Parts: sequence; structure tokens; C-alpha cells
Amino acid sequence: MAETGRPLPASAQRVQDALAAAGIDSKVVELSVAARTSQQAADALGIAVGAIAKSLIFRSASGRAVLVIAAGDRRVDETRIAQLLGEPIGRAAPEFVREHSGCAIGGVPPLAHARPMASYVDASLRRFDVVWAAGGTPHCVFPIRPADLIRISEAIEVEIAS
Repeated sequence: MAETGRPLPASAQRVQDALAAAGIDSKVVELSVAARTSQQAADALGIAVGAIAKSLIFRSASGRAVLVIAAGDRRVDETRIAQLLGEPIGRAAPEFVREHSGCAIGGVPPLAHARPMASYVDASLRRFDVVWAAGGTPHCVFPIRPADLIRISEAIEVEIAS
């Protein structure tokens, strides 16, 4: 992990500002390597892959954006999310993800999105005292307690992963 001393990229600064506004004492840090996947992030941080809170955006059949925050060692059960949402979901195109989150795939944070979206968070994240989430770019991450993540993401906590 490296702190460069230079200003955060704009999307990461939005995340830092949102954390501060929510009263979360956490700092977005810029890694020296890209962490586009949960495994890459875990390797860069020297932590278990399950302690990575990955933010995935799906597209519902009606065109709504759906955010799912899941543990890095879990696979999202798309059928379960569709049942909770009340309509089918599918993978979102990179352009759709950027339009709704304001960030590229691999750097989508669990908060500070460009547009509001239906949000769900995996209850299994509570296994950890602290989890790490993307901070707005594939190089930026931040630590947060699962209870704080659930609160600030305004996500519905459910068993969503297998």
C-alpha cells in the first residue's frame, strides 16, 4: 500500500468527502497497483479476499441500476437479488455502470454515486471487524466497519451471496 502524497483523483475525493460527511473516520488511500478485482485488492492490502467489499452494479429488466455490495469471497446470487427487487437483473455494461456510479468498473465505491440506486449489502461482511471497499478508482480503497458500511450505503442487508 502506498500513499503518494498527491491529491486524490476527483472520483476518489468524492468518496472521501462522502465518508467525512457521514461522520466516518476513514481515509481513501491510493495503492501503487491497480485492484480491479477482489483478489487483486486483497493481495495489495495483505488481507483475506473475503474482507474486500466489492460493489457490483446490475441492470434490472426495467432499466434501473441495482448496487450489490458483497464479500470478495462470495458469488452474488442474481436470482436472489431479482426476487428481492421484484424483477430480473443482469450484468450491466461498462457505460451503464459509469453513468450511474460515476466510476469505472473496478473502482465502483459503495457510496457517493452519480445517481441513486436500489442497494443491497451481503450480511456475510459482518464476519470481519473491518472491510476494504473501492474508493472511486481501481487504485483507491478505504477501510470501514461493516456496520458503518451498511448505514452509509443505505443498502438493505440480506443474505445475497453463495
